[in-house]
Parts: sequence; structure tokens; C-alpha cells
Amino acid sequence: MLFPTTLVGSYPQPDWLIDREKLAGRFPPRVRAKELWRIPEPYLQEAWEDATRIAIRAQEDAGLDIVTDGEIRRESYSNRFATALDGVDLDNPGTALDRSGHPNPVPRITGPIRRRHAVEVEDLLFLKSQTGKPVKMTVPGPFTMSCQAQNDFYETDAEAAMDYAVAVNAEMRDLFAAGADIVQIDEPYMQARPEKAREYGLAALNRALEGITGTTAVHICFGYAAIIHVRPSGYSFLPELRGCSCRQVSIETAQSNLDCKVLGELPDKQIMVGCIDLSDMNVETPETVAARIRRALPYVAKERVILAPDCGMKYLPRDVAVGKLRSMVEAAKILRREHGG
Repeated sequence: MLFPTTLVGSYPQPDWLIDREKLAGRFPPRVRAKELWRIPEPYLQEAWEDATRIAIRAQEDAGLDIVTDGEIRRESYSNRFATALDGVDLDNPGTALDRSGHPNPVPRITGPIRRRHAVEVEDLLFLKSQTGKPVKMTVPGPFTMSCQAQNDFYETDAEAAMDYAVAVNAEMRDLFAAGADIVQIDEPYMQARPEKAREYGLAALNRALEGITGTTAVHICFGYAAIIHVRPSGYSFLPELRGCSCRQVSIETAQSNLDCKVLGELPDKQIMVGCIDLSDMNVETPETVAARIRRALPYVAKERVILAPDCGMKYLPRDVAVGKLRSMVEAAKILRREHGG
């Protein structure tokens, strides 16, 4: 099918589950932030499952072709995995600059980074039990996690990134073995720290993908629209991903009005074209969304285009998110009629 539709990863969590006002009033957590949850610990697992069902139903009702779990169990896209690893002192966190330039508490690396157990497999199995559609899971990237940590152990940050990559690789293998159709690595800091990404980030990303035979994706963006308000018109790190072994690349074009010509430099990748502006609380018309996709088509073959929001929808009001997803699905139908798919 031409022009399949999917989330990047996250869907809005209900306000009865998490304090959305507190969540929006701070930078995304890098260490655990259990105080954000409204549900007492003994009932939290059941609440996560109920909210995940809601997220899955919302995606199915909107008509998405590929479904995620909405990342409902996560305080942020990265901290649930990053804080489950050996080698970090969570009781005495460190500090690192967020991509906005502000200091943020982060895991402090005090020993070798190792994955002690699968982190997201149970989440995947629950997702698969709730839908018959193809499913995608997301994991934080090794370069991004190394940037979101204080390194008090390794001689270089590159060494830390490579051990993070080994942990991500093990998680991806378990996710595919458990039935994931797509596994996506989130690497927003490749855009935020392009020099280091060129120095060692791409090597770490390829180490995370080493030996993986399932369908893999990499998401690279300018940051959550709710947090990072100013967008450049072009990526500082994107053509370099032609040297990445992933099959799909997820980028944003809507809020930044990206010059899509750069996509021609990724001729062997499927492109998740971000076509939903997450900074705008108005729901785009399907024609507006379709027009954003048409901007990419001179540079990306229609068979390689996937429709997605610019980034995770975590910070959107739920009614806005639902409306935007429905417009995206209708836009895909318009494009299929135009292109015979």
C-alpha cells in the first residue's frame, strides 16, 4: 500500500494518569520522575494498561496503518530505558545541558553500561495482544543517551556511546524476536550535536543496528514543539544517515517548513515524512497535510513515503491529537487516489 500512516512514537497520556501540567512545565525527564504519575504504585501497572488500550483504540479508530503503544508507560521517550541499565547511579544524578542549553538532571555513569534485562518486551507483547495491525516499538538511541548522561567512568564519551549501542542492540533483538514489525531508534541529539554525531554518533548507531534483520527506523528531529519553539529551516545532520544501515528515516517538515530537497540525498531509505505541525493547536485539513507530502515527492519516490507527525504527540491535548491523526489518514487517501495506490 502506498502512503502508510503511523505515529512517530508517543500519544497523549490521560490527565488522570499523569500530571500533564507538571510534565509540560519542565524539560523531558532524563532520570526517573515518579512524582508525575497520579496513580499510586500498587495500581499503576493496571492504569498503564488501561491508558495504553485507549491509545491503541484511538490510533485504530483514526485509521492508522501501523500502531504503537503510545509510549504511555514512559515519563519521557528515553528515561525508561536509560534508567533501567547497569552502570548508572540514579540516586546521585549528574547534570548535562539539554538541547535547549539548560542544565537538566541526568543519569551519572559510574560503571560499564550494561543491559541487565529486556525493558520493553512486555510492553510489546501487550500491544500485540490488543491489535491485529502491524506494530512499531521505539527505543532511545545510543548517541542521544550518551548526551543525556554525565560520564564519570569512561575515558571518552565515544566509549560510553558504544556501550549504550550494545545495550540497544540487545533490546532490539529481543523486540524483533517477540514479534515487533518495526523498531525505531530515536536519535534527536544527532541534530542537536552534529559534530559529535559525525565523530562517533553514526558509528554507535550502526553498532546498535548490527546484525538486525527486521525493519528498522531512525527518528531525528528538532525537539518537541512544546519545549523547543524555534526551528531551523534545514537539518544540521541528515544526509549522513545514508551511511546508516537502517531502512527508514523519520524526519519533520511541517513546523520547520523543511526544504525537502535534502531528502534526495537518502535514495535508499524509506522516509517517514513529518506532516503534522505539533506547535499548532488547530487541526490541519487533509488537503494541507497532503500538500506537505507533495513537497517531498519530487525527491522521494512515492513507494518510499510514510506519513507521520513531525515528532511524538505526547504534549498535545488528546482531542487535537485525534483530529490531526484523522486528517493525516484522510490525506493519505487523497494521495493514494492521485497516485493510483
